[in-house]
Amino acid sequence: MTNIRDIAKMANVSVTTVSRVLNNHPYVTEEKRKAVMQAVKQSNYYKNINAVHLSTGKTYLIGIVLPYSDHPYFSKLLHAISNQALANQYKLILFQTKYQKEKEEEALNMLKQKQIDGLIICSRAHEWDTIEQYTAYGRIALLENCKSKSISTTFIDHHHTFYHALEYLYKNNHRKIGYCIYRKTGVSSKERESAYRTFLKENNIAYQPAYIFDQCLQYEDGEKVFHQLKQMTDPPSALVVTSDQVAACLVTCCQKGGIDIPNDLAIIGFDNHPMAKYMEITTMEIPFEEMGGSLFKQVIQSDQVTHHQVDVRLIERKTV
Repeated sequence: MTNIRDIAKMANVSVTTVSRVLNNHPYVTEEKRKAVMQAVKQSNYYKNINAVHLSTGKTYLIGIVLPYSDHPYFSKLLHAISNQALANQYKLILFQTKYQKEKEEEALNMLKQKQIDGLIICSRAHEWDTIEQYTAYGRIALLENCKSKSISTTFIDHHHTFYHALEYLYKNNHRKIGYCIYRKTGVSSKERESAYRTFLKENNIAYQPAYIFDQCLQYEDGEKVFHQLKQMTDPPSALVVTSDQVAACLVTCCQKGGIDIPNDLAIIGFDNHPMAKYMEITTMEIPFEEMGGSLFKQVIQSDQVTHHQVDVRLIERKTV
């Protein structure tokens, strides 16, 4: 395999000159540059990218950990991060975990082995202490509300945001309020549960376990919630649904199945997905571009740990 020493001999220049030409260094005469490029063409030479990485200490690769790449929330977040990567000449390696710890470990070990420059974790499966141990090997940025001294975070105040949605329903004369969520064990889910219980207590409303619907992630899960509502003797009059995708399906099923939106059931979605706009669903707008941009900048910064909170906005439409 041809190396730069061979190129130098063929072009009758120094190894340093070859290196400068290959790295687009400006201080090389046009005559020598042409000689080097002719030798490169004749020998079919390609850079050993691994050697380049070893010499610079950078791979220009960023790992992205997320549970599902096909869910609108995570796909929009990934799109925002990829825009930043493209603008900064980085490439992304995607780790879809489905919340399996061993899949998350693959990403963490690539950071440990210096195969990537940094790691963005959009939703974690491991305990916090495990994640934090890997900061010794490279930068980690996390989409979570935690003021760590070693991990940069970009986050939504889910407690405040969820409480705001509940309060909006209360001001619209709803007292039987429930919510739909994917998993009860997640950090964000626990913040939302805390907000829900605080809201009920402050407004002297009894807690109704049947008003909480979990395992609601994909579009078709809205139909599942619809059938559960139809079977209830005392259903909620309003729901906060933490996915516009699920909310859209629920609205469609209700319209077809005899539940009037918003008179029988008011609905607030989350994300402000385009389908929420066209179906006129009241929703909480998540600023994906801001979140993705913040996470990317945090993971390529080498000298500081930062924490950035993004604000969520209520978009009033016709489902409340």
